[in-house]
Amino acid sequence: MTKRRQIYQGKVVDLGLETVQISPEKPAATLEIIRHPGGAAVVAVNDNNEVCLLKQYRHAVGQWLWELPAGKIDNQEPAAQTAKRELQEEAGIIAGQWHDLGNMVSSPGILDEVLYLYLALDLDSSEIEHELHEYIEIHWLSFDKAVQMALNNEIIDAKSIIALLRARQFLQSA
Repeated sequence: MTKRRQIYQGKVVDLGLETVQISPEKPAATLEIIRHPGGAAVVAVNDNNEVCLLKQYRHAVGQWLWELPAGKIDNQEPAAQTAKRELQEEAGIIAGQWHDLGNMVSSPGILDEVLYLYLALDLDSSEIEHELHEYIEIHWLSFDKAVQMALNNEIIDAKSIIALLRARQFLQSA
C-alpha cells in the first residue's frame, strides 16, 4: 500500500511524497516521486539514410543537446499519435511507415515517465509548428554518424541514444 502527499502539481509533472513498504522485512520508506504522463521519440530516417536530429538548449542541464524529435503525451493520447504529432511539429515531417522500437524509463528511482520509441520511414515534408518558447535547430546527419555520436558521448540524451541503437538493430535485421 502506498500513501501519497502531493507537494506540487504543475503543467507537466506532479511531485509527491510517497510512503511505501517495498518488503515486509524492511521498514516503510518515504520517497520523492515525480509523476509524468510519458512521451514519445522518433528516429526519422530519409531515403538518403540520414536521420533527423534536433539541437536545442536545455536549461535543466545548462547546455545545447542533440536529440531526436520527441515530446510529451497530451490528454492521454496514444503514444504513436504523440510521435506523429511531435515529428510534424518539431521537424516538419510526416512519415508513411512507422515501426515500434519499444519503450524505456529514464529515471525510475524518482520518475514514472515512460518514453515510447519509434522508427519513421518514407518521409515527406510538412509545416513546422514550434511552440513560442522553443528554439530548435533541425539537422540531417548520416545515420551512421548519428549512431557514432551516440556511442562517443556527443549525444548524451538517453532516449535518443537508446532509440538510435534500437533503430540500427531493427534496420540491420530488416
